[in-house]
Amino acid sequence: MTAVLVVNSGSSSFKYQLIEMDTETTLASGLVERIGELMGAASHSVTAAADAASKTPVSTSADQKWQRELPIADHTAGFAVMLAAFASHGPSLTTHAPIAVGHRVVHGGARFHQPTLVTPQVERDIDELSGLAPLHNPGALQGIVAAGEAFSDVPHVAIFDTAFHQTLPPEAFTYAINADLAERFRIRRYGFHGTSHGFVAREAANFLARPVTELNQIVLHLGNGGSVCAVAGGRSVETSMGMTPLEGLVMGTRSGDIDPGVLFHLHRRAGLDFDDLDTLLNRGSGLLGLTGRGDLRDVMEAATAGDGPSQLAIDVYVHRIKGYIGAYYAQLGRVDVIAFTAGVGENAPLVRERSLAGLEALGIRIDPGRNAAAERGARVISADDSAVTVLVIPTNEELEIARQTLATVR
Repeated sequence: MTAVLVVNSGSSSFKYQLIEMDTETTLASGLVERIGELMGAASHSVTAAADAASKTPVSTSADQKWQRELPIADHTAGFAVMLAAFASHGPSLTTHAPIAVGHRVVHGGARFHQPTLVTPQVERDIDELSGLAPLHNPGALQGIVAAGEAFSDVPHVAIFDTAFHQTLPPEAFTYAINADLAERFRIRRYGFHGTSHGFVAREAANFLARPVTELNQIVLHLGNGGSVCAVAGGRSVETSMGMTPLEGLVMGTRSGDIDPGVLFHLHRRAGLDFDDLDTLLNRGSGLLGLTGRGDLRDVMEAATAGDGPSQLAIDVYVHRIKGYIGAYYAQLGRVDVIAFTAGVGENAPLVRERSLAGLEALGIRIDPGRNAAAERGARVISADDSAVTVLVIPTNEELEIARQTLATVR
């Protein structure tokens, strides 16, 4: 069997999945969190597929999950906890030994255009790029180092969220500021959620049985974080997130687009320093800032109950999405597919409906019944007479990381 271990590591936690690549089936997944705190936590789930793939009789048709609390000093200790979970609860890492480990890394700057085998130089590069992603890259590097110790006999591959957007043309990634400053401090649009956008664009093409190279698509990754991507022939040509994941759509706690002059005003008149402003825009804005609730499900529930701020927040949220759809339609010139994905995109019919309402003149028509159906999986939600096919495509970033990891080591 051909298994790949996928690791998504942050500063105080990491998630993992063991994926059997012959059938692209997840055998086990887990979360190690609160690393470095007085008491850490770990959970480990074994899927029914792991039983089916083993030589032992199937013990259950349902997934099984184990949890425990214990001190976890650092990422190295966290990987020891993970290995102990595999040893105690399965599947066996002897029977399902990973042939490679794939790591999600948020920021690759302009340096990394594709999946990259981890070497000491790549580790130094990821560390050096931490200035562009101080909340993400250091944790990813800690996970890479610790995983390298735990799995020292297999190759490790770094998969960068920014890599898919390295095909952006200069007019799309260039900010209109002093060119010397921009070059010196690497200020440009990088884009994020690239692993998801690339996966969904290809899955949409497969679902429609059409070559991805023939399609112009607008992919909307809508979760607690959100971004839009214009994909022409399988290549990213425009995206809403910028040098950081702060730009673009209204998100759970991030403001998205905002006049930079607001920051100067808050600094001068409200006395907010740079750290205050950073915290405000990244952690205290978006839906949370508008309503006190950072989860769209809670906001929608409150809006249904008549809460005015929540109703306004949803209006602002979908207004921003609709604006980007129109802008990217203009950039592409022709749109064949609009694909919704991620937690909100896959599960919020109201957001999909309102984001596309009034766009019939662009050939975009939603079928209300299809959109409201409780169906899961890839599906069409546009009307039969819609010139643009509107899809819901579940994203699977871990599978995409595993695919790219396997292709790289082979």
